Amino acid sequence: MKHVIHLLSLGAMLATMVIGAAAQGKSKTLVYCSEGSPSTFNPQIATDGPTFVASGNTVYDRLVQFERGGTKVLPSLAESWEISKDGKIFTFKLRKGVKFHKTKYFTPSRDFNAEDVIFTFNRQRVKSHPYHKISGGNYEYFHGMGMDKLLKDLVKVDEYTVRFELSEPSTPFLANLGMHFASILSSEYGKKLLDEGKPERIDTHPVGTGPFKFRRYVKDTTIRFEKNESYFLGASPLDKLVFVI
Repeated sequence: MKHVIHLLSLGAMLATMVIGAAAQGKSKTLVYCSEGSPSTFNPQIATDGPTFVASGNTVYDRLVQFERGGTKVLPSLAESWEISKDGKIFTFKLRKGVKFHKTKYFTPSRDFNAEDVIFTFNRQRVKSHPYHKISGGNYEYFHGMGMDKLLKDLVKVDEYTVRFELSEPSTPFLANLGMHFASILSSEYGKKLLDEGKPERIDTHPVGTGPFKFRRYVKDTTIRFEKNESYFLGASPLDKLVFVI
């Protein structure tokens, strides 16, 4: 739990720095000093703080999010949800009009929808999924929190509705979906990489819906991001974000 709180604090600190720089009317580029290099750019397969800050807090969003400075669960990619009386079925209504990042290596043809949610969680829970074993197939947080046993099934009700069926009631399930391992990836991008024979790039050249788009990484030196003008929660006042390692 201490590790989780520490990561939440890192994310809140980064957000505060972004807001502070904009309020002072200074440069539209924020330089952030990172404690180390990320092990990957996919929070699903990571356990280290630098990865969560460099990808989970910048490139990706989750179905729900925590209020700044606290642990209250708020809507994010899911605009609302319903929980069955027995506590075993969570039905999420997804936000419409959310854009995935357009980068030099990927141009999305559609908005975020239920396919992306199914793709994201099935990669971690279904051993026959084409991406399950990519980059080592180690989903430590997913398994460590018992999600592999808890998630009985995921059902696409329609383009913007997803149902999670649990094997038993789980009070912390909703909050767990706000953690970095539950960051939503693009199913369309995943298919493109499979067709190209380069599936491992999904973990090194990230595409998300978050406030910043990945541009370039020089190992042990810098990570460069640029503003996502189409961010559904409002574009950042910063044009660029640079991590100095």
